[in-house]
Amino acid sequence: MTGISDLIGTLRERDARAVALQFPAGLKRRSGEIAATLREEGFTVLISGDPCYGACDLALDLLEYADVLVHFGHTPLISDPRVIYQPYRVDFDPALVEGAIPLFRGETIGLVTTTQHTHLLPAVQEILVSRGYGAVIRAGEGRTPENGQILGCSFSAARIPEATDILVITTGVFHPLGVSLATGAHVVALDPLTGEAQEVDGRRFLMRRHAIIEKARGADQFGIIVSRKPGQNRYNRALELAALSERAYLVFMGEVSPDELLNLGFGAYVNTACPRLAYDDQVRFPVPVLTPAEFEILCGVRDWEDYLIDEIR
Repeated sequence: MTGISDLIGTLRERDARAVALQFPAGLKRRSGEIAATLREEGFTVLISGDPCYGACDLALDLLEYADVLVHFGHTPLISDPRVIYQPYRVDFDPALVEGAIPLFRGETIGLVTTTQHTHLLPAVQEILVSRGYGAVIRAGEGRTPENGQILGCSFSAARIPEATDILVITTGVFHPLGVSLATGAHVVALDPLTGEAQEVDGRRFLMRRHAIIEKARGADQFGIIVSRKPGQNRYNRALELAALSERAYLVFMGEVSPDELLNLGFGAYVNTACPRLAYDDQVRFPVPVLTPAEFEILCGVRDWEDYLIDEIR
């Protein structure tokens, strides 16, 4: 996270008096500490206590009461002069990449990671080059402005045609699975906290998704979920999907929860909000929740062989 002293300087440059703070779950416990520091500097401080799932989920409503919204933990996604983004950086030992080398199949390695670790990709690249590998970091674009940066909704930085392998440096398997499905490349996941390296294969994941599609075929009606969050709204995509079936209806939601899906009563849903909802949270939902591409497969306008990981472009 950029130093608070730098933030204070930026706030004063903007002549801000009332400041709203927004944190993702992993940083919320720092809200009181940061608020106290800003109050001591003479600012009126408001803290968003609502869940925050990323830079796509800005608490813009607080700008009714504040001059500036400071969004912690993520890089810029939505351009708004009233919003200051404060990325959060987490260090790891770049030498951990040595443990991933035995899993590589080729000699040109693409490097990607999440926002917290992008600052260390050049150091990882340097180690691989010293071991005789080509190491490629793709330039940032669109929703991922930093070089080598991926999000749960955008894997563009992993599309490196010359790479024989993609090294994904992140905790968990969601991002490596996404890279595997988005690129078709051989993927090695490296956990920056434990140093554990593993190969990632999306075939079992696809088998589960196929079963969910088949279960959804029995639905009497489909709810096409449209997010009210500014960085997740894909209304035009939802309209395209609704046009594929007379049984499909648009459902606008701020928060997508199991209880609300159950209360609405649709036999299945199609998610155009955050792509991770359909993938990560399916076990929590009472009925199938499909991605846009999966609904197209169900409706017969896309072949299973043309399966696409859901991304917001």
